[in-house]
Amino acid sequence: MSYLHLSFYSAFTLSSLGLAFHRTHLVSALLCLESMMLSMYVALAMWPIEMQSSSSTILPIIMLTFSACEAGTGLALLVASTRTHGSDHLHNFNLLQC
Repeated sequence: MSYLHLSFYSAFTLSSLGLAFHRTHLVSALLCLESMMLSMYVALAMWPIEMQSSSSTILPIIMLTFSACEAGTGLALLVASTRTHGSDHLHNFNLLQC
């Protein structure tokens, strides 16, 4: 395993562990999701270079578009939940109610 693969795997693993263990605020959960998407984007962007392929793929650009949409939706949910509940603590939310 090269150092490049190790860095991608470790970045994704650390961000998923951060999402699993530090879920007190909605902002921290959104940041962990964004770091997971960023590590996947960098890995997909480096994949054609590592395989020495002459054709570039459109997949990293599509993934970056979805990541931007996810960030916008997450921030909108953050603002809405802060306005209704008064804070962004995840333990205050009851997900069973609408």
